[in-house]
Amino acid sequence: MTDHTENDNINNLPENNNEETATNKVSSGSIREILDTSDIVVRHQLRGMFQNWFLDYASYVILERAVPHIDDGLKPVQRRILYSMKTLDDGRFNKVANIVGNTMQYHPHGDASINEALVQLGQKELLVETQGNWGNVLTGASAAAGRYIEARLSPFALEVLYNAKTTDWTVSYDGRKPEPVTLPAKFPLLLVQGVEGIAVGLSSKILPHNFNEITDAAIAYLKGEEFELYPDFFTGGFVDISRYNDGQRGGSIKIRAKIEKVDNRTLAITEIPYGKTTNTLCESIIKAGEKGKIKLRKVEDMTAAEARILVHLLPGTSSDKAIDALYAFTDCELSVSPNCCVIADQKPQFLGVSDVLRHSVDTTRRLLGRELEIQRDELRESLLFASLERIFIEERIYKDKEFEQSESMEAVIEHVATRLEPFVAGFWREVNRDDILRLMEIRMKRILKFNADEAEKLIKSYLDRINLIESQLASLTEYTIDWFARLKEKYGAAFPRHTVIRGFDNIQAATVAEANEKLYINRDEGFIGTALKKDEFLCTCSDIDDIIIFYKDGRYKVVRVQEKMFVGKGVLYVNVFKRGDERTVYNAIYQNGKAG
Repeated sequence: MTDHTENDNINNLPENNNEETATNKVSSGSIREILDTSDIVVRHQLRGMFQNWFLDYASYVILERAVPHIDDGLKPVQRRILYSMKTLDDGRFNKVANIVGNTMQYHPHGDASINEALVQLGQKELLVETQGNWGNVLTGASAAAGRYIEARLSPFALEVLYNAKTTDWTVSYDGRKPEPVTLPAKFPLLLVQGVEGIAVGLSSKILPHNFNEITDAAIAYLKGEEFELYPDFFTGGFVDISRYNDGQRGGSIKIRAKIEKVDNRTLAITEIPYGKTTNTLCESIIKAGEKGKIKLRKVEDMTAAEARILVHLLPGTSSDKAIDALYAFTDCELSVSPNCCVIADQKPQFLGVSDVLRHSVDTTRRLLGRELEIQRDELRESLLFASLERIFIEERIYKDKEFEQSESMEAVIEHVATRLEPFVAGFWREVNRDDILRLMEIRMKRILKFNADEAEKLIKSYLDRINLIESQLASLTEYTIDWFARLKEKYGAAFPRHTVIRGFDNIQAATVAEANEKLYINRDEGFIGTALKKDEFLCTCSDIDDIIIFYKDGRYKVVRVQEKMFVGKGVLYVNVFKRGDERTVYNAIYQNGKAG
C-alpha cells in the first residue's frame, strides 16, 4: 500500500508540475504584456513631454532671453534694466545694486544676470553713463561690486529710447507692474551696440557698427540711395570685410591686431582683435613662443587706458617675419562668423544688417510721425480750450441770467452749450460736457485779469505750431532725415571709427614658421623624424613643414614632418619642400611602366 501510494504521488508530480509551469507561463506572459503596455505609455508620455515641455522651454529661451528684438535691438534683460533706470531717473547717479534690485520687479532670473547685463551696457558707453570702477574691456578686468559703482541714463538714451505715449505695454511676470513690450527706440541700437546670444538650437552674433556710419546709412536709405555697413570695434585693429556678406549667416570677417615696430628687437601691439583681451592675447603669444613658432625673449602687458603689449624678440630675429608669425600662430588674427538672428513677428528670423537698418529706420519714421500726431492733438486741445475761454469771457456768458439763476447743473450746461453754438462751427471737434465743466471752473481772478490781446497771441501761437506740425507730417521723410542729421551733429563726435577696413593677404604658416626642429633618418630601418636624435642628421625644419623624399629607384613623395614615420629603404635625398618655390628645380626620370 505504501509503495502504491508513493508511486501514485510520484506519478502525479509531473502533472502538478506541468500545471504550475503552465500557470507560470500565463503569469509571465501577462507580466510581459503589462510591462510592454507600461513601456508604451511611458514612451508616449516622454514623447509628449519632449514635444510640449521642451518646445515651450526652447521657445522661451529664444523669445525671452537670448535673442534681441528687431524693434528696439534689446534682449529682455536689457530692456527691463533700461526701463527700470527710467523709473528711477532723476538726473543723478544711482547705485548699481539699487538698479539691480529695482529691475528684479520685472526680470525673473535673479540679480547676477541683471548685474552682468548692466555692466556690459555700461562698458559700451552709449546708453548708460557710469561712475566708479566698471572694469576694463581691454584687459578683461571685472567691474567692482554693485554697491560701489553707479550709473544713470545717458542724454542719448533719454532722447531716443523713451516715450510712454508711444509704448506698447504688458504686465510683468508676477502681474504687479506694467513693463514695455519693446521700448520705442528711434535709432538702430542693435547695430551700434552689437549683440551675442546662444539660445536652444540657434545663436545670434551681430557685430557692432559705427554710430556715424549708421546715421549716414539711415539718411541714404530715406533718400532712396544705396548704402553699405561694415563692423567697427571699440578695441580697434584692422578688419577684412571682403566676405562680410551683410552680416548674414555664411559670411565671415578677419580681424587683426595693430602691431608696430618699436625697434629691431621690440614689437608693440597697440590695438587688439574684437572679442579678445590683452590677457588672452598674451597667453596665445607665450604659447606660440613655447612651441618655437616665434623666437621670443619676453612679453609685457603695459595696458592701461589704451592697449599696449610689448613683444621682445631674440637677437637675430627678423621683426617683419615675427609680425607675420604673430598673425599666423596667435590670436593677433581671428576669423569671426556673424549671424544676424533677431526676433521679428514673434519668431526668430535670419536677416542682414541692411534689413535690420531698413526696419529700424522705418520704425523711427513711424514713431516720429506718431509723436507729431500726439503733439498736434494736444495743441488742438489747448487751442480749443483757449478759444472757448475767450468766447466764454468776452461774451460774458458767466453773467447770463440763466447761468446765474439756474437751479440745476444740467440746465447750466445746456445753456452754455447753446450760447457757444454760434462760435464753434470751425472747431476741430465738437464741444462736449467735459469742456463746459472745465469752463465753469475758471476762477473770477482769471476772468478779471483777462486780456484779449494776450489771448489772441496765445491762440495764434497754437495755430502756428499746429500748422508747423502739419507741414512736418506732410513731409515726414524729410523730417526723419533731419532727425538723424541732428543726432549725428549732436553725438557723432564721440564715436569716431576705431577699426581700419583693409584687405588682408593670406599668410602661409609654413613660410613664417621658425625652423625649430631637426630632421633625422635611420636608413637601415627606413624611418625619418624629429625624434630620431641618435641617427643621421638631415636638415632643420619647422613642425609644420612638408618634406620631399627621393628614392634610388626614381620614386619620390611629399610628406608632413612627424616625430617618427616609416618611409622605407633606398632613400636617396630628403629636404624641406617649399611649395611655389621657383628657385629650386627637381629633375626626375620617367620610366615607362610596360616597356621599362
